[in-house]
Amino acid sequence: MNHEHGMEGMAPTSQSTNGTSGMHHHNMMMMHMTFFWGNIAEILFSGWPGRRGAGMYALALIFIFVLAFLVEWLSHSRLIKLLGEGSSNVLAGVVQTLLHAIRVGLAYLVMLAVMSFNGGVFLMAVAGHALGFLLFGSRVFKKSTEMFLDDNTSDPPPMAC
Repeated sequence: MNHEHGMEGMAPTSQSTNGTSGMHHHNMMMMHMTFFWGNIAEILFSGWPGRRGAGMYALALIFIFVLAFLVEWLSHSRLIKLLGEGSSNVLAGVVQTLLHAIRVGLAYLVMLAVMSFNGGVFLMAVAGHALGFLLFGSRVFKKSTEMFLDDNTSDPPPMAC
């Protein structure tokens, strides 16, 4: 009885000593599943920053920090009020939807960067979110009258679990 199911022309693969198949892939990329430290990493884009040195790695970390910071700014912004009282609900709704889409897109980019499992990227993402929240979401820089009048509504509603 033939159990090959249409694979008659395929050469059999052999098991190597480490349990992987004998088929070799020379261009396979190593993917970390635990946190690691080092400036040789791929974050968001293939080959970036890669092996381009500590300067490009630092630029990547700054980029992730800024992305996380912008997510917090958009989460606590009140940009719709800049449109004025006379603006239509449709225009305000479209702007609010665009801001929400941008915020979610940036948040997903931060999440994908953290999924590189690089410890520096993780720390910079947390630091960007923390500083952004400190400046825009906490009571530190709010006037006492703002705290009492605050109805806790920002343009895009704050992310909640």
